[in-house]
Amino acid sequence: MKIAVLNEVSSAERNTDILRAMDGLGHEIINAGMKKGDEKPELSYIHTGFMSAILLNTGCVDFVIGGCGTGQGFLNSVMQYPGVSCGLIKEPLDAWLFMQINGGNCISLTLNQGYGWAGDINLRFIFEKLFSVERGAGYPDHRREPQKQSRLLLEKINNVAHNSMQAIITKLPDEALLPVLGYPGFIDLVRDNGTRNKELLSILEDRKL
Repeated sequence: MKIAVLNEVSSAERNTDILRAMDGLGHEIINAGMKKGDEKPELSYIHTGFMSAILLNTGCVDFVIGGCGTGQGFLNSVMQYPGVSCGLIKEPLDAWLFMQINGGNCISLTLNQGYGWAGDINLRFIFEKLFSVERGAGYPDHRREPQKQSRLLLEKINNVAHNSMQAIITKLPDEALLPVLGYPGFIDLVRDNGTRNKELLSILEDRKL
């Protein structure tokens, strides 16, 4: 699985912990957000939520690991966009149930609040459980079919309730859009890895100009 890691400014120091916790799990990691020691340009959870939606909607990645100090800001940010199903994950059981039942494509981590001794170990346990099951397989067994139908219905609601990414980008204010378009390497990442929605990339490049 191709997975993007997107840290915003308040959780940039946790980026190393996330990468270390993902090491050896067999996934391709794209470290697309802020790193430890980065100062400028700053990405808030508003920006990383938008970046996550771009990467998912263009097929650059299959899954996004995001978050912020509490996890709530990134969760609310990324859920404003179509094609995103995100869960707030604080412990391994959250991760296991989210992937098993909801079958989402994005998680939001709590990376400052309560992040203390052995916080990095908790991340490792979260990722081990998150990627140990078939996405959307359902739990318990007798609830698998209704849970599948609920996921499919939620996808339909998602498509109806949101504008397209193309329409969103044309209307976004500069303070939300320009830090993302100007972030080092981001447009190149989308250009080189996007497998669908080439129109979206074209609109992004036009707005960058």
